[in-house]
Amino acid sequence: MAEYNTFRTAQGGVAQQAAIDEGLRSYMNRVYGLMSVGMGVTAVAAYGISQAAVSANGTLSPLGVALYTSPLKWLVMFAPLIMVFAFGAALNRLSVQGATVLFYAFAAIMGVSISSIFLVFTGTSIVQTFLVTAIAFAGLSLWGYTTKKDISGWGSFLIMGVIGLIVASIVNIFLQSSGMQFAISILGVLIFAGLTAYDTQNIKNTYLQMRDSGDEFVGKTAIMGALKLYLDFLNLFMFLLQFMGNRE
Repeated sequence: MAEYNTFRTAQGGVAQQAAIDEGLRSYMNRVYGLMSVGMGVTAVAAYGISQAAVSANGTLSPLGVALYTSPLKWLVMFAPLIMVFAFGAALNRLSVQGATVLFYAFAAIMGVSISSIFLVFTGTSIVQTFLVTAIAFAGLSLWGYTTKKDISGWGSFLIMGVIGLIVASIVNIFLQSSGMQFAISILGVLIFAGLTAYDTQNIKNTYLQMRDSGDEFVGKTAIMGALKLYLDFLNLFMFLLQFMGNRE
């Protein structure tokens, strides 16, 4: 009888672990799915705006002049940064559906913000850089998901690095230093490569710790996880584009 009870207990433990693994896979698929749709929204918005920003004779259209040369360009440039902070503050007050809509709205605004890349870089180099970014992101995220090493200690250093990048990028808007831009791009690639692995492990651990908190909470954490990975991918792409992009 003791052996039978031990067998039943072991069997129950295996079944419970299988259920946790299945839930985790479903959760991560949801995170990656949201992120992928967000990237698609950004790509469509960026390309559409870039096409509308150029007139038939190759000069900037009135929309292009407003977005890229008027004072409105500052709003377009910093709107995504403002929305990121607003997103975190508003998440708890929104439903899952509302948070999803806000995430896609953010992705669209980000597309408007980076639309000038289609005017600066060739389409071929943008596609090539995107594919390289996708391969690198997939490898880094997979490592962050599967590694047994605890990399939670990276978080504070990486966040400090992001803050430093933001400050340096704002300063270089006015300095227009090519050497400083090169250094920012190198650091940006390294920092967001690290963040990709760190955020993936953190998203996984968050689910394992909070999976019993209810569908509403888990749904919101999935959206926040998608936002983090979206930003990691996009920033990695933008910094790599500085190296790999061929200019028009």
